[in-house]
Amino acid sequence: MAAEPSATSPRARILVASNRGPVSYALREDGGLDAQRGGGGVVSGLSAIGAREDSLWVCSALGDGDREAVRRGVGEEGVLMLDIAPDVHSDAYNGIANSVLWFVHHMLYQTPLEPVFDEEFRRQWRSYEEYNSAFADALAERAADGAAVLVQDYHLALVPGMLRERRPDLRIGHFSHTPWAPVDYFRLLPDDIAEQLLRGLLGADRTCFLTRRWADAFAGCCTEVLGPDALKGTRIGVHGLGADADFLRERAHRPDVAERMAALREQIGGPDRRTVVRVDRTELSKNIVRGLLAFRHLLTTRPEWRERVVHVAFAYPSRQDLAVYRDYTAEVRRVADAVNEEFGTAGWTPVVLHVKDDFTRSLAAYRLADVALVNPIRDGMNLVAKEIPVVSDEGCALVLSREAGAYEELGADAVTVNPYDVTGTADALHEALSLPTAERAARTARLAAAATALPPRQWFLDQVEALAQP
Repeated sequence: MAAEPSATSPRARILVASNRGPVSYALREDGGLDAQRGGGGVVSGLSAIGAREDSLWVCSALGDGDREAVRRGVGEEGVLMLDIAPDVHSDAYNGIANSVLWFVHHMLYQTPLEPVFDEEFRRQWRSYEEYNSAFADALAERAADGAAVLVQDYHLALVPGMLRERRPDLRIGHFSHTPWAPVDYFRLLPDDIAEQLLRGLLGADRTCFLTRRWADAFAGCCTEVLGPDALKGTRIGVHGLGADADFLRERAHRPDVAERMAALREQIGGPDRRTVVRVDRTELSKNIVRGLLAFRHLLTTRPEWRERVVHVAFAYPSRQDLAVYRDYTAEVRRVADAVNEEFGTAGWTPVVLHVKDDFTRSLAAYRLADVALVNPIRDGMNLVAKEIPVVSDEGCALVLSREAGAYEELGADAVTVNPYDVTGTADALHEALSLPTAERAARTARLAAAATALPPRQWFLDQVEALAQP
């Protein structure tokens, strides 16, 4: 069940709704609770509402610590955490959002075998509806007359339509942080589910995306599934989330980052060695394994790079409660070990792989990068592609998948790859490593300018302003 707000709780003029909130709680052995602030560009942007007294962020309790905080009445001002039943949340989050909607929009299914939309899927879908309904109820209760509500991402795709039924006076926006599937792939979903998802999003006054490509794909699905007049009453917006340059540059030059840089340099070995850096979660769409295979192909076909370049690969575990993600993480380790076994020498480890999340170490790698490898199968944006040029000390060539949302803004100054083409990616790595210093620096400057054009705070405020327009 959702946590019940106090009858005296003030109604908010600006509300954000997301699965994950700006704060989480961990339960200590002594029974106390430790609060931890979330990070990343999206949280930074959405936190812009924190400066307003009439704002509210509605989110879900994600673990035992969060749920205990709700039960004790512990919380942060301006945040309403909903204690939705764990089994309902698991069905909605793991069963539908991450195992169906994410797979559809990133085109990850092995279609000869999956998906299978059976009774178990329908049962989990009912939980997804219940989960979205809990958010719609909380937002309806806590929103002031005519308030602006900004709903985030695929977890809450039904909320705009549900909220419109409850509170037709509200200004409702929805933002999709993922790609949107082309119509032929979107129609893998059962017809009634596809229609329900689209109508849910069309309950918003504005439905927004990270790139024009994803916005056009959504519009195409609406027209094909619902008919030519489906978009009447809903405006489509595009807001390309950028990197937070001021934060990144300041944070990247603290002493703890310098310590991590020294440790990485020792692992890399040799002052003249070049680095190919990637920083990703072990998310299936990030394409880490093909990146490792491309690096192996580079060493195989261009032996002049042996002992001269190291692939610094940070692959931080993601969604390990799902077997397919555990298997993928194991495959990343296996391929990295195989490359080191095949090519490594006493003084050179070709792949330096880290699988424990460490933001400080990531910033250290950003600063050391000669080449950034960002080769996702599909990605809504990919902020790593934007962050590395901002932080890089000596200039960094960007090898970028044309299927990343960031390609729309950064493609002109990147070395572009087809993410499925391992040999082509190896050639791109060679090209990037071979760029003259002056050209690399000039490209990095242009990449950094494009990457920071819409920083997180402005990205959010632009949406609030656009939502207020008639």
